[in-house]
Amino acid sequence: MTPQDDYALSRVPEKARYGWGWVAVQQFGQISDLITFSTGVILGTGLSFWGAFWALTLGSVVLELVAVFVGIAGCREGLSTSVLTRWTGFGRYGSALLGLIISVSLIGWFGIQNGVFALGMNAIAPWLDVWVWSLITGLVITVLVMYGFRAMRWIAVAAVPAFQIVIAYSVITEFAKVDVGSLFSSGPLGETMTIAAGATLVAGSYMAGATIMPDMNRFNRKPSDVVKQSVLSITLGQYVMGLIGVLLAYAVKGQDAVAILTTTVGVIGVITLVAAVVKINDWNLYSSSLGITNAIDTLTGIKVNRVWVTLVIGIAGTALSAVGILDRFVDFLMILGVTLPPIAGIVVAEYYLVKRWRPALDDSRQRGVLPATEPTLVPVTLVIWAVAAWFGWWSEREALGIGSLNSLLLAGLLYLIAGKIGLVKGISEVPVGEDKTGKEETCESVST
Repeated sequence: MTPQDDYALSRVPEKARYGWGWVAVQQFGQISDLITFSTGVILGTGLSFWGAFWALTLGSVVLELVAVFVGIAGCREGLSTSVLTRWTGFGRYGSALLGLIISVSLIGWFGIQNGVFALGMNAIAPWLDVWVWSLITGLVITVLVMYGFRAMRWIAVAAVPAFQIVIAYSVITEFAKVDVGSLFSSGPLGETMTIAAGATLVAGSYMAGATIMPDMNRFNRKPSDVVKQSVLSITLGQYVMGLIGVLLAYAVKGQDAVAILTTTVGVIGVITLVAAVVKINDWNLYSSSLGITNAIDTLTGIKVNRVWVTLVIGIAGTALSAVGILDRFVDFLMILGVTLPPIAGIVVAEYYLVKRWRPALDDSRQRGVLPATEPTLVPVTLVIWAVAAWFGWWSEREALGIGSLNSLLLAGLLYLIAGKIGLVKGISEVPVGEDKTGKEETCESVST
C-alpha cells in the first residue's frame, strides 16, 4: 500500500468507490465517540430523562437532515467539500477561503484532540512525558492519514467495535449496581437547562462534521447509501450513545461518568478509548488536508499532492500540540465553528433549489471531469455567509434556539431569495484549467 492523493482535486471515479458499509463504519466512528457520550452525561445532569430524550431527538434529526442533503451532493459529484463549493455558490476564491477556514479549524481540533490522545497514553505509560507522547501520537496519525481513505477504514473496523464493547461492559457494570427502571424517572442532577439548550448542545457537537460530509460521502456509490449510513450512524451513534450517557449520569449520581468508563475496564479500556479518539482525529487531519490542497490550487494554480500537504500540516499540528499552544485557542476555534453551518445552508440551497451552476456539474459529471469553467467569486454569497455566521453566534450567545441551525437556515433562505431575484452571479466565469481533463485521467490511474 502506498500513500494516496485520494482525488483531492478531481471527482472520485466509480471504480474507486466503496460499498456503503465501509463508509458507514467511518461515519459511525466519528459520531459514536467519547464526546457524544459526554454530551449525554451533560444532558442527564441538566434535564430529566424525557427532557434529554427530546433534546437528543431534535438535535439528531437536524444533524441527519444536514448530513443527508450535503452528503448526497458530495456523493453525486464525487467531490470534496471545498472543491464542490466552487460550483455551489462560492466560486473559485470563495472556495479557497472556505478551504483555509475549514483547515485551520480542523487542524486546531486535531492538535487539541491529539493532546487528549497523549494524555491517555501517558496514563498507560507514564515513563514518557505527555509532550513526548504528543509527538509520537501526532506523527502516527499523520502517517496513517497520508495513506488515505483506504487505510483509515481499517482503523475504523478495529476501533469502532472495540469502543462499543468497552462502553457496553462499563455501562452494564455500573447499571448492575442500581435499579435501572428508576433511572427513567430521574430528574436533573444539577443546574437545569431547557430542551432547546439541550438540542443546541446535541446539534452543535457534530454540525461541523455534518457540514463537511462530502469529504467522506464522495466515496459512496449511490445517494441511497448516504441516506442509510447517515440515519444509521447518527441514530445509533449520536442518539443511542447519548441516551446511554444520560442514564449513566443518573446511575453515578453526578460523579465523573467519563472517568468511570476509563477505570472500569483498566488499561485495555483506556487503550480502546484512546483508539476511538484516533478515529475522530484522522478525519480532522484528512479534511484539513483536502481544504489546504484546494486552497493552494485555486490561489496559485499549483497542484500539490494531498500526501505532502498532510505531512506538513500534520507535523505542524503535532508540534503545536506538544507545546500546548492550541489549548489556548479553543474559543477561537469555537468561533470558526459557527462559520461552517451556513456553508451547508448555501450548498443545499444552490445545489437543490437555485441551481445556478447545477447544469455545468450535471454535464461534466457524465464525462467524469470537472466543469470547463468556474465563477471567480460570488459576492452575494460571501455577504450571506458572513451575516448568517454572525446571526448564529449572536443567537447562540443570547440562547435563542439552536445557533448552528439558525445560521444554517438563515443562510439557505437568504441564498434562495438572492437566487430568485437574480443576485447570485459570479464576477466572471473563467476556465478551470486546460490540464483538468489530464488530471482526471492521471488520478483515475492512481492505485486504489
